[in-house]
Amino acid sequence: MEGTHVPGAHCLVPHQTWGVVKPASPHPSGSFSAAILSAGAEIIITPSLPSQPRVTTPLWLSKGFRELLAYNWYAGPTLSLSYLVASYIVSTGDETPGPAHTGREAVRPDGGLDIQGALPGHSGTYILQTLNRQFQTEVGYGHMQVYEILAQPVVVANSTALVERRDTLHLTCSSPSPAEVRWFFNGDALPIAVRLGLSPDGRVLTRHGIRREEAGAYQCEVWNPVSVSRSEPVNLTVYFGPERVAILQDSTTRTGCTIKVDFNTSLTLWCVSRSCPEPEYVWTFNGRALKSNQDHLNISSMTATQEGTYTCIAKNPKTLLSGSASVVVKLSAATVIMTIVPVPTRPMEGQDVTLTVQGYPKDLLVYAWYRGPASEPNRLLSQLPSGNWIAGPAHTGREVGFPNCSLLVQKLNLTDAGRYTLKTVTLQGKTETLEVVEIVFPLQTGNSQWSGTMSPPSD
Repeated sequence: MEGTHVPGAHCLVPHQTWGVVKPASPHPSGSFSAAILSAGAEIIITPSLPSQPRVTTPLWLSKGFRELLAYNWYAGPTLSLSYLVASYIVSTGDETPGPAHTGREAVRPDGGLDIQGALPGHSGTYILQTLNRQFQTEVGYGHMQVYEILAQPVVVANSTALVERRDTLHLTCSSPSPAEVRWFFNGDALPIAVRLGLSPDGRVLTRHGIRREEAGAYQCEVWNPVSVSRSEPVNLTVYFGPERVAILQDSTTRTGCTIKVDFNTSLTLWCVSRSCPEPEYVWTFNGRALKSNQDHLNISSMTATQEGTYTCIAKNPKTLLSGSASVVVKLSAATVIMTIVPVPTRPMEGQDVTLTVQGYPKDLLVYAWYRGPASEPNRLLSQLPSGNWIAGPAHTGREVGFPNCSLLVQKLNLTDAGRYTLKTVTLQGKTETLEVVEIVFPLQTGNSQWSGTMSPPSD
């Protein structure tokens, strides 16, 4: 405040220091004056700027202004002629510019030095040398600092998309002003761990082997005692992964296990991983690539032909890394439903028909076909124990069995109409019976009817 005494100010003697004077205004131009008042009063250095109140820094003089013959202003650390700004003769009011005069300085009759439109280059040490009527000189020193309004800095990055643990980040805070610099990450002051990568002047931020947690918005801020300016954010992306590749079923992790699915039901497998960006997906079935290139795989109707190993391979096009996960999908043994499908569906007299079995047990020990109910042994057509074909009492020589339980009936005739029954026994001794009721061949009309039911399993 005006008229306030600066701590450390003393009587003006040779080599005495004024102290530091910092204008309170952020404006880069204005008028700075040093006024010499009456005897025993003070030297007052006053920064007078358009938008700020007057601020004074007083220093004591041993003699009053009226006893002076002349005085000199120097802008430099010594009383060298090269630093002389101006000389002033009190009696005549004559002012003589010196070598250090920039054209902005003007000496006032009251002993003040006005600096019009002060610039940062006017910062430094100022010396006031006085000559009194006894031809004695006294010298006082002071320092003035002029700060400027800081322009907005710019963050320059070597790249805004880097690969984790492989690439190095270089961020430079570009500013034309020699101001202090501080960094911000996602709007907060830079963490200590990251500050360790700063250059001595704080303008270059370096991170070797960038980490994913260092992805985000970076800003730098330049500041001085009267001005602050922050850059626009630069957003950094860090590519990583894929990691922890896993296969999910209904949000449950299934990687490395066996999934049992009921016959003729649907199944969706999801491939998940930690990756940036989202990886590309490749699905394989028993080592053979599938057409699906999505993060999920649909099995719409589960049958025995879809049992096997399903593998998801996740590939990151940025990191060039990949990962995989596998599951084994099997039909649920307790819920396998066998069905019989005639091929062709409308057989004619003289044609061959195959009673194709779908959903037969994989751990099959033996099966038997009957022309009629399985409770009548004389109705046995054929059976296949341990891979050997055995003809039964009802075998006509036109029936052939296959390992998948299917039955071929060749050259159909009217005697082939009726009920057919399939009975299976597994290695665990589980028995299932499937009856196809009223297989009718009205051969004259070319129609046939098929219907089937499966009896409860027995031991």
